[in-house]
Amino acid sequence: MTGVSPGRVLIIAGSDSGGGAGIQADIKAVTLLGGYAATAITAITVQNTLGVRGVHPLPLDLIEAQARAVLDDIGADAIKTGMLGSIAVVERVAAILDTSAAPAVIDPVMIAKGGAALLADDAVAAVRTMMVPRAALLTPNAPEAEALTGIAVTDLDGQRRAGEALLAMGARAVLMKGGHVPGATVVDLLLTPSGETLLEGERFNTRNTHGTGCTLASACAAGLAKGLPLEAAVAEAWAYVAEAIRRAPGLGSGHGPLDHGWPVRDHK
Repeated sequence: MTGVSPGRVLIIAGSDSGGGAGIQADIKAVTLLGGYAATAITAITVQNTLGVRGVHPLPLDLIEAQARAVLDDIGADAIKTGMLGSIAVVERVAAILDTSAAPAVIDPVMIAKGGAALLADDAVAAVRTMMVPRAALLTPNAPEAEALTGIAVTDLDGQRRAGEALLAMGARAVLMKGGHVPGATVVDLLLTPSGETLLEGERFNTRNTHGTGCTLASACAAGLAKGLPLEAAVAEAWAYVAEAIRRAPGLGSGHGPLDHGWPVRDHK
């Protein structure tokens, strides 16, 4: 092998035809932060900025075959999971994670930005019991944390209590996202068994936040894959996403995508 190998990230998630979230956002984030993105697609969605019009799950054996093809040849320095959809997919992906020593960034995707359900109600318990304990980093927003813990997340104290509960469930670190929490600023809270880190920034008055969670989780995975310490990987990802929201191009008539490519234009 010649040259320096980029951090390899295997992304196990759904496809977004609009390009703002899901696999498409994941690939952009990992690539723009210097990693190498490979994928195992769990479902094909029909969607744009106005919402999700259809969800078509892929067969379990095909999901696993994609992941195995990547892991057996290219390998992975981190794995990121997004939309899983059903108990059966959660079970299969948990088994895949157990075959790799790569740290897993688990984004417990449940609802699309436009409100469409991306995880069956009966699969929430499966995520709680099978994905949370396998997470090197769990990245729930407030509604997802509430669904997983039963704890109301309406302020920083709620973020902290829910995050601590998720640590107790087995996650090695939890990034409690604050976009859904009221306040003049957005506060994300990174919790580990050794302490917490607050990341606070401007709350943008914008409709262009589609794919923010997918992008943040994949950006964190890119940092871990490059060998950054957890806190540094999260800080890099957080800054990248904040700037991507600020520079959002305003595409579409609904919840628009971020500007994933801003670092390229900055270095021209």
